[in-house]
Amino acid sequence: MPTESATAPAARPHTARLGLGTAAVGRPGYINLGREADLPAERTVEALRERTHALLDAAYAAGVRYLDTARSYGRAEEFLAQWLTKRPEAAAEVTVGSKWGYTYTADWRTSGVAAHEVKEHSTEVFDRQIRETRALLGAHLDVYLVHSVTPDSPALTDPALHGRLAALAAEGVRVGLSTSGPAQADAIRRALDVTVAGRPLFSAVQATWNLLETSAAPTLAEAHRAGWLVVVKEAMANGRLAGRNATGPDTAALRTLATRTATTPDALALAAAAAQPWADIVLSGAATLDQLTSNLAAADLCPTPEDLAALAMMAEPADAYWRNRASLPWA
Repeated sequence: MPTESATAPAARPHTARLGLGTAAVGRPGYINLGREADLPAERTVEALRERTHALLDAAYAAGVRYLDTARSYGRAEEFLAQWLTKRPEAAAEVTVGSKWGYTYTADWRTSGVAAHEVKEHSTEVFDRQIRETRALLGAHLDVYLVHSVTPDSPALTDPALHGRLAALAAEGVRVGLSTSGPAQADAIRRALDVTVAGRPLFSAVQATWNLLETSAAPTLAEAHRAGWLVVVKEAMANGRLAGRNATGPDTAALRTLATRTATTPDALALAAAAAQPWADIVLSGAATLDQLTSNLAAADLCPTPEDLAALAMMAEPADAYWRNRASLPWA
């Protein structure tokens, strides 16, 4: 668990609400738009390890204290574990969250892959993946989430799995879930009702919220009121809200406001997420140092209620948003 360190740079109050996710740099293939320009031409393990460590160094120096990874992010847990070993002063300060429930199956390939990851929320997968995560992250594991829970997931109904998760929580790890898909709100609402021995099981959620997909907001507010840690993922909509991609009519309001306030679309999109009163942490999924620098400028932005109202007009129907996301190629 994070502790105070006299040698570590203190996190700025606003930057401390931003986190760094490793989905884009822990494996050679992902679904972010423009990825071919973000990573080295040769996406070797060593090249992505170096990129991950450079991003972690820069994020920590800027005050970021929440780091997100997952079993299915290729070798991201490994890269993060190596960085924590090299940076003991940082390891004492950061909060580390990981996820289980997807198995990475692409074998470090970007093409000719039937499925890059396979989801299974069974006790067998949990038992295997918690061992794998512990072998890498050890006592640094602070938050462990069931990956991409939907309303039909056994993670919401399986008593044996609930017992295992409750045992992990009893060790001091915050147990929760991440959500995806148009029924995020339903999955979170059901998770709020899950108990073991009369006590709530889950106490954290990582959900997609961005200016195009806002449907989970009321239920995330409910989770926040219940004392859950609420982490926002995909605040950049897999790159759709980055400046190089925010060129269509769907992002006109974002471009207009970014120009008027002399900032960038990505920073403004992240600032809008951080402005939600229920959001504890908003993740940057930066793959380059320039992207990270631009993303972290969100810490110094304070969108007004009028700004947020103008940006709220960008929201799409959830079904349409998730259909678009499902169509993005792994590259």
